[in-house]
Amino acid sequence: MRLQICHPSEIFIDTAVSKVVAESPRGSFCILPRHIDIVKALVPGILAYFNDAGEESFIAINGGIMVKQETKLLIATRMAIKGELGTLKKKVEEFMDEVDEKERKTLSSLARLEADFIHRFLEVGKNV
Repeated sequence: MRLQICHPSEIFIDTAVSKVVAESPRGSFCILPRHIDIVKALVPGILAYFNDAGEESFIAINGGIMVKQETKLLIATRMAIKGELGTLKKKVEEFMDEVDEKERKTLSSLARLEADFIHRFLEVGKNV
């Protein structure tokens, strides 16, 4: 079975797998290659997948949608971080800190734009 995990701007992972374990709002579940076609919502958590040699890998996701169709398993998510099970928590925290900093900078820029707009609008009102 072919697993693809997609971000909004890229394909995060594209690999052959023998099994995927993920979590939906109703609990944990396993997808195997001969599983019926299915669409599921995923909740934030750890997704585990096994390659054809039986080696397990882990990816932290912040939720998303999973579509299994024939031999393809597609997962669309806004955030995915690959790592060892013991280090994923730290990697997710670092990622969230980075996102928080970007969000603060964006909000600061937006506030400056709003203030500039109001200033210019008041200047136009004085000239009329």
